[in-house]
Amino acid sequence: MREIFSEHLKSLVKDVTDMSEMVITATYRSVEALKARNIDQARQVIKDDLLINKKRWDIEEKCINLIARQQPVASDLREIIAVLNIITDLERMGDYAEGIAKIVVMLGNEPLVKPLVNIPKMADKTIAMLKRSIEAFANRDTKAAKAICNQDDEVDALYNQVYHDVLMIMIEKPHLVEKATPLIWAAHNLERIADRVTNICERIVFLVTGSMQEINVSTY
Repeated sequence: MREIFSEHLKSLVKDVTDMSEMVITATYRSVEALKARNIDQARQVIKDDLLINKKRWDIEEKCINLIARQQPVASDLREIIAVLNIITDLERMGDYAEGIAKIVVMLGNEPLVKPLVNIPKMADKTIAMLKRSIEAFANRDTKAAKAICNQDDEVDALYNQVYHDVLMIMIEKPHLVEKATPLIWAAHNLERIADRVTNICERIVFLVTGSMQEINVSTY
């Protein structure tokens, strides 16, 4: 009986990994679409978000069925709870990637008010954080989880730089406010994805220790 339950848990970990890869793809493709002004690719990201949502509901249903049929206790129950929370965060990350894609469609063929420099950097760091967080989840690695959270400051710093740069454009060229604002929205979505990664890392700590902790809490 225990072996069957363990196999179910392994299946959940694989499902979470698969879902994270879908989110990573969506995030990467949305930013690439923004860089290339590729409206068709952006629309595909928007369409594919439905698949991410469906994956979330499928995993959630598995978790509910596992609780009902196996009545897990202690660490096993913590794992299922962690999975439920992680897939919620992943689904929201997919929404943020979809949001960037919608910005691309909204902008249409209009040229960007400035070359993209820090937004792609934010995407690279955020995607790397997400990949490592899922690896930490699979390996029950709390040390890695805590280290990943510290990288959120780097993403925040890049967001602040994007905000500052775009704000300067708005001040110097007020007629570009409408065209410039979407870049702040795109950067904000990436910043929020990174924040969701820290949520995953906190769930990893909870899974291993049974204690909920806020990691990398801002002191200002």
